[in-house]
Amino acid sequence: MTDYNFVEQTFMVPYTPEVAEYCEPFCCGDTDLDDYFANDAFLYEKELLGKSYCWINRNNDKEIVAIATLAYDGIKTFSLDNPSRNYLQRKIPQGKRHRSYPAVLIGRLGVNSNCRGKGLNVGTQLMDALKYWFVDENNKAACRYIIVDAYNSPDTLHFYIKNGFKPLYRSEEAEKLAFGIELSERLKSRILFFDLKLLQS
Repeated sequence: MTDYNFVEQTFMVPYTPEVAEYCEPFCCGDTDLDDYFANDAFLYEKELLGKSYCWINRNNDKEIVAIATLAYDGIKTFSLDNPSRNYLQRKIPQGKRHRSYPAVLIGRLGVNSNCRGKGLNVGTQLMDALKYWFVDENNKAACRYIIVDAYNSPDTLHFYIKNGFKPLYRSEEAEKLAFGIELSERLKSRILFFDLKLLQS
């Protein structure tokens, strides 16, 4: 396995049209994600729906190693079934439990296909960098959780679960019911969460 340090070998900047024009086209190997970062990310920022950041290779400032679109969100406990709500709140003291908890949403995330399959663990190191960024004392607003609406595919779910995320809804059936999806339909994505409080224990 290559000894690769993502934080040391990249630098983070806002992902802007100027950065996209200067850098080589970003390709993560997923057509939908590549199209989003090429065309839609800037529209989301213009509408204040999400802000994108990219990590650029220090040895080649034209190569974007990874991109993520982030937005503030929340977990509404009243939308959860009892097993899911109890599971979420069991580590929160009784007197501090609320109907909603602050969270940051990873709306989109992509790793350059040139960095994948080489044992570099870029995705995991990026996820660690994001987690610690949101517990940094200089953050402008507090958030308890990171949430992601992940593709409901074995590889994607495995990646997030490997990185400490857990399904917000304890079952696919509960998630379907919460969003008014017919039980016979396939669930295209799963909402997963990571408790940032774990980094302070």
